[in-house]
Amino acid sequence: MTDTPARLLNLLSLLQTPREWPGSELAERLQVSPRTIRRDIERLRDLGYPVEATKGAVGGYRLVAGAAMPPLLLDDEEAVAIAVGLRAGAGHAIEGVDEASVRALAKLEQVLPARLRHRVSSLQNATIPLTRGDGATVDPRILTALAAAVTGRERLRFGYRSGEGAESKRLVEPYRLVSTGRRWYLLAYDLGREDWRTFRVDRVRDPFATGARFTPRELPTGGDAAEFFSASMARNQPELALDISFAAPAERVSSRLPGYLGTPEPTGPDTCRLRSRSQDSLEWIALRLALVDCEFTVHGPPALSEHLKEMGARLARAGG
Repeated sequence: MTDTPARLLNLLSLLQTPREWPGSELAERLQVSPRTIRRDIERLRDLGYPVEATKGAVGGYRLVAGAAMPPLLLDDEEAVAIAVGLRAGAGHAIEGVDEASVRALAKLEQVLPARLRHRVSSLQNATIPLTRGDGATVDPRILTALAAAVTGRERLRFGYRSGEGAESKRLVEPYRLVSTGRRWYLLAYDLGREDWRTFRVDRVRDPFATGARFTPRELPTGGDAAEFFSASMARNQPELALDISFAAPAERVSSRLPGYLGTPEPTGPDTCRLRSRSQDSLEWIALRLALVDCEFTVHGPPALSEHLKEMGARLARAGG
């Protein structure tokens, strides 16, 4: 291999594998002499890559953690695996998979060769996900298009379906993507309505980046996207004050509830109490409480107690 830049990239790719490489094996892989490998290692060090060498009969080279992250070089199988994993997490709004993951997916899919994009899509289309909750899943391609527009500060056109089913066309300046743990939202300035809007991403259709750049406007809350989103949701749905006791340790209850519902406080070795506020529906909260799989008592709100009684009666009738 006489092409030095290509050889350095291949060498860096090998060194990113978590193992120690003997110089003779690297030379054999790259079809060069051990002396060339030593020179290439020095070139990588000059470029800022922390390559560590060990001496002795079993010595070799390995890449260690440094002050900066080097470009990540992936082979075809690794790239496909990462893209499919990110798509699966982003598409179903899994708690903890936030906007950073979607940005990573947007960057990865932008540089994937056409043959690999086809493999990713084929594998995704052939997979049936097992999801929980209200089924508000989104197309990862829509998420990546929105993330790219947010990052590139590019105006966006898309079709939108309201909660009542009304269809409309929107032209917006996208500001942030927000994940609540089970849904994705786009926070954007709607140019047609001359105001800020929050859009559910699972209701967005055919997003198209116009190519027109914009300077981000300041949010009414002074740039705090989380505060603005919370206020926007509060206007759309009343907030519920939850007060629930559980006959189980706080650690167990926390592991079975989504984090955004809050953290239960221990009231004893095997009991705890959750006091928090939520804008989720009664149906969703009732389902999440049932999935905790322990005895619990609802002290408030009264509407949740009534809904659980009705749900329990239906389940009892279903069981004969």
